[in-house]
Amino acid sequence: MAGKSKKKKSLNFSKISETDSSSSEEEEEKKKKRKKRVVVKKGNVRENPDLKSIKETTKRDKGSSGVVDIEDFSDELSVLKIRASLLDWYDENQRVLPWRKKATSIDQTEEEEETCKRAYAVWVSEIMLQQTRVATVIDYYNRWMDKWPSLHHLAQATQEEVNEMWAGLGYYRRARFLLEGAKMVVDGGGEFPRTVPQLLKVRGIGDYTAGAIASIAFNESVPVVDGNVVRVIARLKAITANPKESETIKSFWKLAGQLVDPCRPGDLNQALMELGATVCTVTSPSCSSCPISEQCHAYSLSKSSESVQVVDYPLKVIKPKPRHDFSAVCVVEILDDQKGTCSSMSSRFLLVKRPEEGLLAGLWEFPSVLLDGEADSGTRRKVMDQYLKKTFELDTRNCSIISREEVGDCIHIFSHIRLRMYVELLVVNLNGGEKILSEKEDSDTTAWKCISSNSIEGMGLTSGVRKVYNMIQLFKKKTSLVYSRSRKKKNTQTK
Repeated sequence: MAGKSKKKKSLNFSKISETDSSSSEEEEEKKKKRKKRVVVKKGNVRENPDLKSIKETTKRDKGSSGVVDIEDFSDELSVLKIRASLLDWYDENQRVLPWRKKATSIDQTEEEEETCKRAYAVWVSEIMLQQTRVATVIDYYNRWMDKWPSLHHLAQATQEEVNEMWAGLGYYRRARFLLEGAKMVVDGGGEFPRTVPQLLKVRGIGDYTAGAIASIAFNESVPVVDGNVVRVIARLKAITANPKESETIKSFWKLAGQLVDPCRPGDLNQALMELGATVCTVTSPSCSSCPISEQCHAYSLSKSSESVQVVDYPLKVIKPKPRHDFSAVCVVEILDDQKGTCSSMSSRFLLVKRPEEGLLAGLWEFPSVLLDGEADSGTRRKVMDQYLKKTFELDTRNCSIISREEVGDCIHIFSHIRLRMYVELLVVNLNGGEKILSEKEDSDTTAWKCISSNSIEGMGLTSGVRKVYNMIQLFKKKTSLVYSRSRKKKNTQTK
């Protein structure tokens, strides 16, 4: 993303030039190191035991609190060279992305409006990019901006509309915060906050997003720190401290602040993030293409020692294993005709709205019950029957059931949960259809609705709900095919 200010000519420091032969030699050297390298577990991090001498030096730099004392970028000339190299590289190699479009207006009033629009664009893109790949975000971003091109347009949207637009991106809390933040700014006068302290007061905006908006849109000289920036700085300084510890995180923010270019803060911040995303990657850094490899301490160590690699930095923190959850999902299809056929145009599916707080807050799903653990079909059915009766007064023992069949199970992965969903299809014929359920809607806090198959196809469902619906459609298609073949065979035998 490019800033609004005019570019300041970068200092003309010479860059490292690499020949094709040196690049191939570097790759061979990396392969040798991989064979020799042994990684062991220690606590909740992964460490290369051959970094022992480096870590012993680090220990001597610890204060009384036991926190690693990470040195600042004290050499001003080195900082200037890093800035210049990063900005030159960014000018030549930045990816063309829709949220990086620069304003072209000259009129001061129009320029002010464009700046606010840019701030909004940065906000939307940065929220979408959290935990999501750039390639995935582009289409979502374009659709979002077509529907809500400004902060004021978004503030008029409903949560339902926002959820539908966001469907498939995951981490739906982000979408809720975007809407709440937009309403908050508009209700407060509509002027977009420009500084980090002001931005932090907006619902859903944290340190990273505030820094991105302030530096990229408003040219404020403030840093941003995300995973890419942490990786670049950790390698620049060969930092061995745990990157997840609060004191280490503070150090990364401090170091990033020292690198920020006062004239082009937004571009410098984006250059750091871009470098981490495209060159200084997690497992395959392209050091021969890196504009700041000359200043990179990790790269220097890797060249002087066969036991040290650039990928040793930052320290690898072992993620906790995801929790295993189990749920019973009942897709209820309601018919309202004399024949009770699933092909009837009056067929409806029952959807339930999740609570406004917690996982997938406020989103629609098929009736589901979280189980205490793995359970057999009989137990799952009993639990589901109790839920349907309590929530909708739908008594499966006293209603006209056309069919009730186990469809199968599927796995859906969240960031911290591995959910196994046991899916069944319950087709019921109710005299009066969904109206029978509607009479009891006010008796419970659960919100629900019945919609047609065509409406479901056009809804913005979560990937988990879409997965269940696709299972149902495939099951019905197979069942219909088997039934059709059976009838055809029976008719042939009769003749």
